Order: sequence, then structure tokens, then C-alpha cells
Amino acid sequence: MSEDTDDQPGGERRAKLRKAGVAVGIGSAAIVAALLYASNVKKSPKKK
Repeated sequence: MSEDTDDQPGGERRAKLRKAGVAVGIGSAAIVAALLYASNVKKSPKKK
């Protein structure tokens, strides 16, 4: 880690890490949803 994070109070650093974790979780969920949607769109309807 950088030297800037060493002098921050524990609570402030913990809050930043929590926000980063939430952002990663939301981003991952968005990517999964986009991939699932893309796989459903590619399927063409079956012709009789």
C-alpha cells in the first residue's frame, strides 16, 4: 500500500475499503447480468 494510507485513522480507512468492496460487488453483478442478457438475446426462436 502507499504511504498515504498509513496515517489515516482506522475508521476512515475501513469506510473507504467498505465502499470499494461494495463497488466491486455491484460491478461484478452488473457484468454477470449483462452476460446473461447477452446469451439470452443471441438465441433465435425455433422455427417450425
